[in-house]
Amino acid sequence: MPGFFFSHNNMTELNGKEDCKLAKGKVHKKNQKAFGADLKSYLKCMVPHIESGIKTSSSRNVMLSAEEVIQWSQSLEKLLASQSGQGVFREFLKSEFSEENIEFWLACEDYKKTKSDHLHGKAEKIYEEFVQSDAIKQINIDYQMREATAKKAQDPTHTSFDEAQKTVYILMERDSYPRFLKSKSYLNLLNHLQTNTSK
Repeated sequence: MPGFFFSHNNMTELNGKEDCKLAKGKVHKKNQKAFGADLKSYLKCMVPHIESGIKTSSSRNVMLSAEEVIQWSQSLEKLLASQSGQGVFREFLKSEFSEENIEFWLACEDYKKTKSDHLHGKAEKIYEEFVQSDAIKQINIDYQMREATAKKAQDPTHTSFDEAQKTVYILMERDSYPRFLKSKSYLNLLNHLQTNTSK
C-alpha cells in the first residue's frame, strides 16, 4: 500500500540533512508543539524522496497524495484504512496522551486474523496490556465492559474483543478524530501536499 512509512516506535528528534531515518528508542511523551516540530521535520526529510520516487527500506514507493489525505476527513474508517493515516493519527494521539486507543484498535484488528491455536496467547497479551485495571496502556471502558471482556479473554474466540474495540472506536470517532481534523498537523500536511500538487 503506498504511503508514508511511520515507524511504530515513538517519533524522536529528526536529523533532516543526514540519513533521514527516524531515530529509534523510547521517548517521553511530547506536547502538541513538539509533535508539530517532529512531523514538520519528518515531512521536510521525506519530500525529496516523494518527489524523486526513491524507494523506502520496505521497497515501496513513498507516495502520499493530497487526495488521500482529503479522504481521511470523510470518516475515521477511511483514515484507519490508510497505513499512512494510521501513522499520522497515532502521532496526533501521542500528542494528546491517548495513543493506547489506536494501539488497542490495531491489536484487535490483528487479533481477528490470528489462527485459532494462537488466540489464547494473543488474547492474554491484549488483556494484560490494555484491558485489566492496572494495564500499562489501559483503555477507557467502564467496569462492566472490562469484566465482560476479561471473561471472554479467558475462553477466547475471534470476537472476544469486539465490544471493547467498538467502544474505543466510537470514543476516537467522537472525541479525538474531530480534533485531529482541526489540528495544525493535519491541516499543514494537507496544505503542503496541495501546494506541491499545484506546482
